[in-house]
Amino acid sequence: MIRFGTAGWRGIISDEFTFSNVRLVSQAIANYIARERPPGKGIVVGYDTRFLSERFAGECARVISNHRIPVFLTDRDAPTPALAAAIIRKEAQAGINFTASHNPPEYSGLKLSTNKGAAALPEVTEQIEREIRKLETHPPTFYYLDETLIEELSPQEAYLSLLKNTVRVDRLNSNLKIAVDTLWGTARDYLDRFLIDNGCTVEVIHNFRDPYFGGYGPEATEVTLQDLKQLVVSKKFNLGVSTDGDADRFGIIDSDGTYITPNQTLALVLDYLIQDRNWKGSVARSVATTHLIDAIAKKHNLPVLVTPVGFKYLAELFLEQKIILGCEESAGLSVQGHLPEKDGILTCVLVAEMVATRGTSLKEQLDQLYRTYGYRVSTRKSYKYTEQLGKRVQDLIQHPPKTFGGKQVVEMNTMDGLKMILEDGSWVLCRISGTEQVVRVYAESDIEETLARLMKSSEALLAQ
Repeated sequence: MIRFGTAGWRGIISDEFTFSNVRLVSQAIANYIARERPPGKGIVVGYDTRFLSERFAGECARVISNHRIPVFLTDRDAPTPALAAAIIRKEAQAGINFTASHNPPEYSGLKLSTNKGAAALPEVTEQIEREIRKLETHPPTFYYLDETLIEELSPQEAYLSLLKNTVRVDRLNSNLKIAVDTLWGTARDYLDRFLIDNGCTVEVIHNFRDPYFGGYGPEATEVTLQDLKQLVVSKKFNLGVSTDGDADRFGIIDSDGTYITPNQTLALVLDYLIQDRNWKGSVARSVATTHLIDAIAKKHNLPVLVTPVGFKYLAELFLEQKIILGCEESAGLSVQGHLPEKDGILTCVLVAEMVATRGTSLKEQLDQLYRTYGYRVSTRKSYKYTEQLGKRVQDLIQHPPKTFGGKQVVEMNTMDGLKMILEDGSWVLCRISGTEQVVRVYAESDIEETLARLMKSSEALLAQ
């Protein structure tokens, strides 16, 4: 069955993700738009660099236009944040993005955004799913009578101009040497171009389309960024930056080749923006994100809001103007005045600005961060989903243990899986992923040995 998870509908190409199913989902969205009539002037349709993405997007555009709904179809693959910006700029009714983000190459996906540029919440996608069920019972016949309603859209210039509203480009200069890895994805000619146009010395790798993403999944991790690491070290760059396949997530390499984790990057950027911009207001993070965010916010007397995993929940807080920064440990971040969508390009550029402004390496900045707010180390592990494992997770949510890893459980959070906060401040979260067929375990502590013990205890708990 076609289901919308944490970030839309995803499936394996030619298995579940087929042209017939794309037509079905596109028809369901068109029916929803025609019925609900959200304010706007059409629908923005875009796509990433995956196999057949442009064909899926074109087919979707034709189905939508057949309902006399104007379509703005991107002229090439485009970053997710650039599409969010285009939805807002074109005053569109919605946005449809054909992307599976960081999933492996065999996957494709469809992500629905509202007229605000934010990912649609469950109350919307559940209506789409009900519409799909109706259409499956009575399959429609597709006629493409008029394609004049499809207009080509280039979102690049408007998006790059938007970045300048948040980034202090006057801090960037030719002394800042940056290596860029676009991982065969949509950020090419966006991230590298912005840095070059604003004076940085840049070398870019993997800046061409490859639907196989070099044989890896297009996720900017320590494993996939080995070429970037080698380039940074061999040519003595100040920094290495990368984005995932649809450019809404980031990856950071320090000048000595050290991979800076997403949680570390989020904490560094929050601390920098508070101190440099003197921002005041609430901060939000997902339930799976480092508590370093809480420590930084507490030090500056800023409230912290916690959401389930999925940037769409953080987006609502941006739209309600309740937060100055929202982040999640899976390399997602945005800030006030930008977009209600996570933006890997923005994060990379903010890190570049931070390095240029502070004049020290990220490791040096991280050491100072730990001295100020306390040391935290975190990790996560994925287990292949099975019905038995899924049932075990549900059982744990219903009947959580009172002790874990030899420590008392002092607080529990079940907004998304089961999160157990222990007496020493360490914590463990177990949840079923909404984007992949896996169960994820997250953990954090102020002692690495404790973290290892927590992960071992988690594995044993799931195996029971």
